[in-house]
Amino acid sequence: MAHASDGRSMEFKLPDLGEGLTEAEIVRWLVEVGDVVAVDQPVVEVETAKAMVEVPCPYGGVVTARFGEEGTELPVGAPLVTVAVGEAAAGGPARERGAGDGAAPTPAAEPPAAEPKPEGSGNVLVGYGTSEAPARRRRVRPDRPAATGASGRANGRVRAAEPVGGAVGTAEPLDGPVPVISPLVRRLARQHDLDLRELTGSGPDGLILRADVEYALRAAAAQGGRTADREAGAGGAPAGAAAPAASPSDGTRVPLKGVRGAVADKLSRSRREIPDATCWVDADATELMRARTAMNASGGPKISLVALLARICTAALARFPELNSTVDTEAREIVRLDGVHLGFAAQTDRGLVVPVVRDAHVRDAETLTAEFARLTEAARAGRLTPGELTGGTFTLNNYGVFGVDGSTPIINHPEAAMLGVGRIVPKPWVHEGELAVRQVVQLSLTFDHRVCDGGTAGGFLRYVADCVEQPAVLLRTL
Repeated sequence: MAHASDGRSMEFKLPDLGEGLTEAEIVRWLVEVGDVVAVDQPVVEVETAKAMVEVPCPYGGVVTARFGEEGTELPVGAPLVTVAVGEAAAGGPARERGAGDGAAPTPAAEPPAAEPKPEGSGNVLVGYGTSEAPARRRRVRPDRPAATGASGRANGRVRAAEPVGGAVGTAEPLDGPVPVISPLVRRLARQHDLDLRELTGSGPDGLILRADVEYALRAAAAQGGRTADREAGAGGAPAGAAAPAASPSDGTRVPLKGVRGAVADKLSRSRREIPDATCWVDADATELMRARTAMNASGGPKISLVALLARICTAALARFPELNSTVDTEAREIVRLDGVHLGFAAQTDRGLVVPVVRDAHVRDAETLTAEFARLTEAARAGRLTPGELTGGTFTLNNYGVFGVDGSTPIINHPEAAMLGVGRIVPKPWVHEGELAVRQVVQLSLTFDHRVCDGGTAGGFLRYVADCVEQPAVLLRTL
């Protein structure tokens, strides 16, 4: 997503960062105007609804312009940086960074037209190559005053617009420029006749973000509804009366954005589209725990419990491939997938994410352990790439780490099933005809009832339980 306007100055645009992602927020610039960058060198760190991503530039040269301050949300296809390449790079940056840093760069001189268009790496991120057609350049339009009945937000609380000249919601002009960079924010405000000067931004240095505008619009709608109810009950109120500010009893509003918003959207879609059902069984995991202890006593790399459960899952999916599938609703077809890309739920400070272990069906317990550890560490550090968070075909959810026995998981759309594993705890259990204390675990399977019936789901879960109780069963499938 870069193009040459003059054969030497390359404009690099925000690339497609993965399926369903249309925008990203600038978290940290990694280069300054005037810096020399190499091909595929990261130039900016952005946050999407899925992960933190360092975006590499497919061109080498001198950075002549940056677009957007830290905290700005940019749509896919918006300019990120311009880079002077070839002889233009040797001549220094095309312009110094301006105060707004969002306008198009001004070339220092007209370059000769004989220089061929340089080739970029074209091999950096999902859906991102230098040969794609450039997206339309963003233009920042100046704000226009607009009457509004919306409320602003100051320090996380709602404040009502003060009446001026007897008209509710008509605000006096505020001093100073409006701290907005993103054209998306300005457009959203214009569409709803919202005066950005009435908002207090939650971004760095008071920068107004899209979440601030959406919050103000929701608050205005809720406040308008309450005002209408009061007027209807009291027989009407003076037109010039100001709406009172929200009371503390209204609670705190937290925007559904970032990872939390992405999780909410995906889970809601799963519930809407997938007719799911859940079955569960208790299993004696004593022998599995003993087998793991014996494996780890050999002096080799340690094997994790989740890796053993993953091996059991892939073996079970080989016997019951209906559960390693997805439903094409438009074609009304069930698509059974050849490989198992195993997702696993990981709780992080940024929220719940589901990293994906590629080709789990061809990995042994040792390599599965290493991959689970690598992806878990990357998830906690916010370094997962979009490719590591997408493309799963089946999910393993070990909620036992939270100290709970059972759950009814929501399927990770568009997959067809999820296996849930509770905590493994000592419990009374009948073993070989006698009461004994054994290590017991509850296993639950939530499945898409469109891809199979209860017999298939029960067969899958029973096979998993048999492998947990008698790990030697698994050897017959290797």
